[in-house]
Amino acid sequence: MSFMSASKRLLMLSASQSSALCRCATTNISSKSSFACVQARAFRRGICTSVTQPLRSENKVTVNFINRDGEKITVRGNPGDTLLDVIVDQDLDFDGFGACEGTLACSTCHLIFDEEVFKQLGSITDEEMDMLDLAYGLTETSRLGCQICLTKALDGMTARVPESVADIRQSDGSA
Repeated sequence: MSFMSASKRLLMLSASQSSALCRCATTNISSKSSFACVQARAFRRGICTSVTQPLRSENKVTVNFINRDGEKITVRGNPGDTLLDVIVDQDLDFDGFGACEGTLACSTCHLIFDEEVFKQLGSITDEEMDMLDLAYGLTETSRLGCQICLTKALDGMTARVPESVADIRQSDGSA
């Protein structure tokens, strides 16, 4: 079962079923970090009433973003949150960023990473690759922020926001 289908399945469950699932082992989900990401999303949406790791301040992960103007912005996020979640939660103003709200239906949360960080991000799905094909300024170390779940190992990472974004909402209608 892919991470996306597992995520959708978890979010569709009733509250009682998902609470039990949030406490269960990581069966049917490919990695523990993916499971933590699913848990965090379910918890934030009120579907899951408990998670195996409490989301306390001492568990925060520091993330550095370099915006389109070259400004470095440092924020902290919870392990299990996606980079898109962090940007939304911290109210960072990156124009057009996250248009599909993390449903893997656009490439507006495209980020570029240093090689060392990129190697720590885990495998990329075919669905993410398809969306990245639509991104402007694609590099060998590009990923979608909605697909990167924070872990303690990523503490202090830096992600660069590309200079432009492929967002049909900002188009003037001419092709």
